[in-house]
Amino acid sequence: MQRSANEEPMMRTAPGAGDHSFFFEGSRNEGVLLIHGLTGAPVEMRFVGKALNRMGFTVYAPVLAGHCQDIAALEATTYEDWIESLRGPLNWLKGQVRHVHTAGICVGGALGLMLAHQERLKAGSSVVYSPTMTYDGWNQTMLARIGQHLIEPLKWARPFHHLSFQERSPFGIKDERMRRFIVEGASMKGILHAMPVGALYQNFRLNRALKAALPKIAVPTLLLHALDDDISHPRNAEKIKRLHGGQCELRYLHDSYHMIHVDHERDLVAQMTAEFMTKAGSAAAPVPQLAAA
Repeated sequence: MQRSANEEPMMRTAPGAGDHSFFFEGSRNEGVLLIHGLTGAPVEMRFVGKALNRMGFTVYAPVLAGHCQDIAALEATTYEDWIESLRGPLNWLKGQVRHVHTAGICVGGALGLMLAHQERLKAGSSVVYSPTMTYDGWNQTMLARIGQHLIEPLKWARPFHHLSFQERSPFGIKDERMRRFIVEGASMKGILHAMPVGALYQNFRLNRALKAALPKIAVPTLLLHALDDDISHPRNAEKIKRLHGGQCELRYLHDSYHMIHVDHERDLVAQMTAEFMTKAGSAAAPVPQLAAA
């Protein structure tokens, strides 16, 4: 049974959940592990989380290791720590429902795909919003485009250890009202608006590991990417689809920037996510055995 559009989802605390995490209990045997982006926080996943929950999904959005604190805390972690911090939530969610799926924005989507690949028996499918192997969207400065290719040597240059890159307006959000809502309350919600060099370096390592793993990845995957993405060009999603070793669908959005899960087409994003996960869950369900005559 689906919830009405005005009905607030049931909330309770999942084991290990912190102040920024959220959990919505659903009405069907399908669960979604929602994963926020680099320097982000679970609050950015709340809109799509509520929509999925109204369609019956149980939703859990945990905090990635090193996030929702400060730059120093984030700099002290690696991408392996980020993935490791998702295993407990995945295991717990798997204990609540029959089928678990991952969905995440940008780096969170890459982490979810890697996790689903590593935990094949626990994750039935993965949805990646705005996959970003390279920061090459229309709003990226020349410095950012060049700097990302120098991130490995920068990481080891001591004078640059505390260097960070500030995000630029429109912050990946085309919807002006939603942009103000997200940006104005960012610090209270655990979101950082600066990207430290160390975190970018870990993102570089994650992307390198994902690229190497893609030909072996068989988990059903859905890529959703805006044609007008200001942070990552659609060629990022096209590259992942080309290298993916299994079923991989790519769908484009036409009225959003990078943060498609909170932008103008957020309801469409939730609908496409639900349809894909429902199909993947049905495909994974065991075929009933006929009784002997």
